[in-house]
Amino acid sequence: MIRVIGGAFKGRQLKLVRSPLVRPMPAKLKEALFNISAVREKIKGAAVLDGFAGTGSIGIEALSRGAETAVFIEEFYPAVKTIKLNLVRCEAEDRGRVVHKEFNRAVIELGKQKAAFDLIFLDPPYRLLDERNPLKVIKKRGILNKKGTIVLRHFFKTIPDQTHFKLFRSQTIGDDTLSFFR
Repeated sequence: MIRVIGGAFKGRQLKLVRSPLVRPMPAKLKEALFNISAVREKIKGAAVLDGFAGTGSIGIEALSRGAETAVFIEEFYPAVKTIKLNLVRCEAEDRGRVVHKEFNRAVIELGKQKAAFDLIFLDPPYRLLDERNPLKVIKKRGILNKKGTIVLRHFFKTIPDQTHFKLFRSQTIGDDTLSFFR
């Protein structure tokens, strides 16, 4: 089990997805993420996108800390079921929406719906960053608000593409780096 570490749902247990395809963010890294001012100052009342959501723990943590709404994008069906269950466990199903699609297709759909987000959290499989660039589709579909922030978790040796958004901060903890774009 993993837990919500702060806010209104603090201490609530979240169900895990029992699959090597899902890699939840470690508590230490999640705590560091939500203590960084670029996230902490934007979270209240924010529209949040949790891309490659897995268990949904990042979007649920954001809701717990005051985000208004969260959209969870997840392609793996067992994870989709788990996210929905975790939203129910936190009594937040009315503030969360789960999109069961491949990431690029989901972003295209959200762009057509004129959705816009203040915070976008991306935690893709590490190999995906070598194959595709999730930042490119976000830029092309215009789903980040003008003063919005994207947080990308990646392997510390990977250098993310900076042609679509400006990197303004990065934090490395162990093998993980959190890169912040605007």
